[in-house]
Amino acid sequence: MDYVRPKKQLGQHFLKDLTVAGRIAGTLEGCMPAHVLEIGPGTGVLTQFLLQMPQADLQVVEVDAESVAYLQEHFPALNGRIIAGDFLRMDLGTLFGGAPFLLIGNYPYNISSQIFFKALEQKDRIPVISGMIQKEVAQRLASPPGNKDYGILSVLLQAWYDIEYLFTVPPGVFNPPPKVDSAVIRMRRNAVTHLDCDEGLFKQVVKTTFNQRRKTIRNSIKPLLPGALPSEGHPLLELRPERLSVAQFVSLTQWVERIRRGG
Repeated sequence: MDYVRPKKQLGQHFLKDLTVAGRIAGTLEGCMPAHVLEIGPGTGVLTQFLLQMPQADLQVVEVDAESVAYLQEHFPALNGRIIAGDFLRMDLGTLFGGAPFLLIGNYPYNISSQIFFKALEQKDRIPVISGMIQKEVAQRLASPPGNKDYGILSVLLQAWYDIEYLFTVPPGVFNPPPKVDSAVIRMRRNAVTHLDCDEGLFKQVVKTTFNQRRKTIRNSIKPLLPGALPSEGHPLLELRPERLSVAQFVSLTQWVERIRRGG
C-alpha cells in the first residue's frame, strides 16, 4: 500500500511537512526516557521522528484500518506497537502496564477536546501532552482569564497543566489542507495534587457558568443552588465567568458547597 486516502468523516488531514513533524517530536525532548502514546499517526510522518528517539517506548493508536495497514507495511519497527482502535474508547488504565506516559499527536480537530477531557481522567499518569490542534482551540487552551478565548476547557485543563502555545502552522503543510490555521501546544503537569473543593462540583460550576457566559455568575449559578440566592453572597457573583481564575473557581465552588450544606 503506497497511499492512504484522507477520510473526511475521521477528520483526517495528513501532515506532510517533515520540518514541522520534527519540531512536534522535539516538544518531548527533555522528557526521556518515557513511554509515549501517539494518537492518530495516519501515514507516520510524525511517527518516524518518534521512532528515532531511542529512549521513547512508543505505541500508536489508529482508528483507520487503511492507515493501520500502511503503518504495518512501511514501519516494521512498529510491529506489536500499533493499537487498532479508537482512543476515546480505550482503557488507559492498563496502557503501559499502568506506568506514566506522554501523549502526542496531530490530533483530529473534530475530537481534540474529547481527547483532552479523556486525558484528564489519567492526569496523574500523563505528565506531558503535546501536539497539533486547530489554532482556535490552542488559543482557547492557553488563554488567561479575562480573554474572550478563555472557556471551559481552559479552566479544566489549566487547573492541572501549565499550557504553552508554541507555534502556528499554516494549512499548506497538510493533505488535504484544512480551512483554518493549526498550532502546536505543550501541556506540562503542574504541582497541584488536588483542588481544595469537590472536584466533581468544580466541573459543574465551570460548565454551568460558561454555558451562560454572557450572564453574571449571580444569574448563571442558580441551577446549582438548592433554593433562592442567599442574602450573604460571594464577591465573585457580579463577574462573568471569563474573568475568574482557576483559584477563584475553586473559591466559588467552596461557596456553593457551603450553601448546599445549609451553611
